Amino acid sequence: MFGFDIFTIALLVLFVVTVMSAVKIVPQGYNYTVERFGRYTRTLTPGLGLIIPFIDRVGRKLNMMEQVVNVPSQEVITRDNAMVRVDGVAFFQVLDAARASYEVTNLESAILNLTMTNIRTVMGSMDLDKLLSERDEINHRLLTVVDDATHSWGVKVTRIEIKDIEPPRDLVDAMARQMKAERDKRAAILTAEGERQAAILEAEGTKQAQILAAEGRREAAYRDAEAREREAEAEARATAMVSEAIASGNVQAINYFVANNYVDALKALAAAPNQKVMLMPLEASSVIGSVAGIGEIAREAFGRDSSDATPEPGSPRPRRGGSVPTV
Repeated sequence: MFGFDIFTIALLVLFVVTVMSAVKIVPQGYNYTVERFGRYTRTLTPGLGLIIPFIDRVGRKLNMMEQVVNVPSQEVITRDNAMVRVDGVAFFQVLDAARASYEVTNLESAILNLTMTNIRTVMGSMDLDKLLSERDEINHRLLTVVDDATHSWGVKVTRIEIKDIEPPRDLVDAMARQMKAERDKRAAILTAEGERQAAILEAEGTKQAQILAAEGRREAAYRDAEAREREAEAEARATAMVSEAIASGNVQAINYFVANNYVDALKALAAAPNQKVMLMPLEASSVIGSVAGIGEIAREAFGRDSSDATPEPGSPRPRRGGSVPTV
């Protein structure tokens, strides 16, 4: 009886062990490979999976989520022989659990070494200035190269980022001096450009002012000439009228003409700045006398001319011995 109980318990234990070895629960984000007698047969996806006890076994447990690998700092010599220290990170994701398990040994280490090698290759083919200014291009080239190399491992490299590029201290100081010189140069150029623009604007303003002044002088000269022309025309017409009046025997006209010019001459003498002492007939009677004297001279002249000339028939008869009108 006692031996039967032990056998029953052993069978129960064996049954429980068998069931437990046959049932596999795969967590979310993982895949399990199943091996039968050491050979890969299939992959268990997340959830409840069953295998044949004592024949099949779980080979590799693969993390199918995106993972990150820190690339340690390393020295890189650029194409122009500058030594810099570089570090970064690489992100990858396992897409095929079987290939990631059996195509490469130590997948993470393989990706890390492959990334470090290609960092030296890619960055070593570039000059320092390009290395510091085109980090996106470096990341893109690294991602392309590493992803192509790891494709056969069932892995997708999603991103590679260069974190720090540290040039030597003396090179950093030289770059700082170069940057300061460049900024000083730009400031000097901008200052000179500003002064040049200011000089141009000032010259343009002076030019416009001179043009406007010249146009003003031209307009004024034109109007002055026009005024003199009008004045000359008026004077010519007045002279013609006086001449016609004199020719018709009207001595009053020449008296007016002579008196008008006489008064204008007196005004000019009085307005002369260098004329300090002037002798002139200030009384009105003297002026009238002068005009009357001139009128007498004109009358005598006209009288002599009229006596010498023979009047045409129908022409107005000149007045001989006519009185000269007084002004």
